[in-house]
Amino acid sequence: MTDLVIRPLVAGEAELFESLPDPGLVGFAAFGDTYAGMAAAGEYRPEWTWVALRDGVVVARAAWWAGPDDAEPLALDWFDFTEHDAAVRLLRDSPLRAQYSLKLPPGWRDDPAVRQQAQARIDAAEAAGLSLLVERYRYRWTPDCGIPDRPGRLVFRPEPDDAVILDVFRRIHQGSLDAHVRRTIATSGLDAAAQEDLDYLRWMPSPRDWWRLAYTPDGDLVGLSAPCRNHGDPLIGYIGVVPEHRGQGYAYDLLVEATHLLAEEGVDRIVAGTDQTNHPMAVTFAKVGYPIAQERIDLI
Repeated sequence: MTDLVIRPLVAGEAELFESLPDPGLVGFAAFGDTYAGMAAAGEYRPEWTWVALRDGVVVARAAWWAGPDDAEPLALDWFDFTEHDAAVRLLRDSPLRAQYSLKLPPGWRDDPAVRQQAQARIDAAEAAGLSLLVERYRYRWTPDCGIPDRPGRLVFRPEPDDAVILDVFRRIHQGSLDAHVRRTIATSGLDAAAQEDLDYLRWMPSPRDWWRLAYTPDGDLVGLSAPCRNHGDPLIGYIGVVPEHRGQGYAYDLLVEATHLLAEEGVDRIVAGTDQTNHPMAVTFAKVGYPIAQERIDLI
């Protein structure tokens, strides 16, 4: 067997990347996307797109993603191969490090062919040193889904002071069910987890004044509702309730408010996500009328 060549693409090699045969059952290909189309739209950069070649033939490929202003990739989200060992070497030899997010159709475990394709990628990623963190639901709301009326239990106000928002995140993150938050708290502390989520909201190109803090009529803080827009879609950036007000269904009020605010902006879709293990939030999305469009597995 000839030696393996592992290298990044150079400009104009999208066709080489797409030459690897792929049944299109998982990942972006399962949802009709192409690497060439996404690269042309600025979703990928050649230096962050790597291939493993044997005799000039692509046997493994990986593409890391980031926003247009980011200096480093934020996620590995395209990873396919025809040789397991080559795929493992590609991930190990590449200097790029980021969370691997594998997009999957809803109910993917029920289809043996889809399950096999997903498991092959998970196995290769784990062999390269990544570990399973969480499985997530991804939702896609459209105007046809409708919006429940605002419950009217809470008062919503914008908050321009980042220091206040940071403190709200500190409170919300206590007892959080979110796997990414729990991991950051375990490795770096509560302040780091709060700063990470504030930075994420600030990274969005949408207006800062869309964010809302929610209060009871008596002025007691309940939580944060942050409708946003990333570089591709309108989305629910964050929904969170402080510990002392959990168990009263307020996440529903926060999500309804965010949905109304985005709908009033004239959007034709809203995407959102939550951990599958975060059962209260999954129930809330279903109650508000957000259908599951994808599932996702995150490995770090």
